[in-house]
Amino acid sequence: MENFLYSPEFASILQIIAIDIVLGGDNAIVIALACKNLPEKQRKLGIFYGALGAIILRVLMVFFATYLLAIDGLKIIGGVLLLWIGVKLCLDSHEMNLNIKPESRLLTAIKTIIIADFVMSFDNSLAIAAAADGNIYIVIFGLLLSVPIIIWGSKIILKLIDKYPQIIYLGGFLLGWIGGEMIQTDIATIKYYGDLSWAPLSAALLVWLISFFYKFFQTNKNI
Repeated sequence: MENFLYSPEFASILQIIAIDIVLGGDNAIVIALACKNLPEKQRKLGIFYGALGAIILRVLMVFFATYLLAIDGLKIIGGVLLLWIGVKLCLDSHEMNLNIKPESRLLTAIKTIIIADFVMSFDNSLAIAAAADGNIYIVIFGLLLSVPIIIWGSKIILKLIDKYPQIIYLGGFLLGWIGGEMIQTDIATIKYYGDLSWAPLSAALLVWLISFFYKFFQTNKNI
């Protein structure tokens, strides 16, 4: 037992637990934001299918992340997608969904979750694969561990959103920040522009600005 505690495998397991807690929180926030306007029964379905999609994407990305991340410009595209999703979630409201059928709202929420999870799975999966150091059993452990973290995390965040709707904007800010980090760390960005340390904060603020001005003009147009 003592030998195991000092083994590289145990160190990898601890690293993956930390990675799942930190990076799984991103997926949980996306799921919570996308499901916030669904009825209670459909929320459970949205969380289930959203978490299922996140896990399936992680499994696929674990095997392909290293190659995909080496493609110039791919993380820029992913970062821009996350900015769009952040703005979309900030603009979403109960009033905007009143005339939409529940079934289509559920499908829309799941689609949003899958797109965001697909984009974020690059870095998440690469981190898990790196920590596992080629040990497939530790990779599987990391993927299985992320399931309860994502599901429970999204349920907790949904309860907080119901009580404090302003949290939605923090979620949009976080997605903008992650998108900015993806753009900052892309191979093409580093090659041509160097270290854009201001990119994450600027991207996060851009999500807020676009959301604010869009709502401002929509409100004035309806007066």
